[in-house]
Amino acid sequence: MEKLAAAFAATLGKYVSKEIVVFLISMVPILELRGGLIVSSLLQVPITTAIPLCIIGNIIPIPFILLFIRQIFKWMKKIRLFRGLIEKLEKRAMSKSDTIKQYEFWGLVLFVGIPLPGTGAWTGSLIAALLEVDFKKAVLAELLGIIIATVIMSIVSYGLLGTLLH
Repeated sequence: MEKLAAAFAATLGKYVSKEIVVFLISMVPILELRGGLIVSSLLQVPITTAIPLCIIGNIIPIPFILLFIRQIFKWMKKIRLFRGLIEKLEKRAMSKSDTIKQYEFWGLVLFVGIPLPGTGAWTGSLIAALLEVDFKKAVLAELLGIIIATVIMSIVSYGLLGTLLH
């Protein structure tokens, strides 16, 4: 993820400020808040600036995914070109849904909060939408998960990485 985030930052950095780069990376699937905090550390954005940018960037897509993704997927499946991709995305998301199915609220909190490959707010929102988790419950769980991920990734990015890189 670090290489992908760094490549994204190098490309975007030619056109916008480092703060905008951090914000945009935090909105991108796969990279999200984790990538945003890593890049903010590499770009030497102060942690007090980076955390709010990453949190807001990571939160923005959540309601849109929760409210609209099932309808968008349903529409896209009608187009042969997209059908296979959408079915693959649904299958992949649902393969990661066992914890969320079993523990719902706290499962979603941990799924979003523990920064492992394939987890985060985007996938958590997709799974919550596909499982039809109550909107308010899903948003609250994801916000708590984002707080946990922020703490973990701030320590990793600014503590461990910050010590090694600076």
